[in-house]
Amino acid sequence: MTRPTTREIKAVAQVAGVPVDDEIATRISNSIGPAFDGFAAIAGTLPFDLEPALYVVAQTEKVSK
Repeated sequence: MTRPTTREIKAVAQVAGVPVDDEIATRISNSIGPAFDGFAAIAGTLPFDLEPALYVVAQTEKVSK
């Protein structure tokens, strides 16, 4: 998990159908970068799936007792 670059932000925004210019992509990168830096020390060690597409599945999964 590394800090996203301006180029990566632009690519993700494009795929999402919300294209942004370089200035906005840089601002987004600078604003969320510290969060990525903060988690860098434990990246890959968390005991759960970080894929956002699966959040709904995990949240609605029934717990068997």
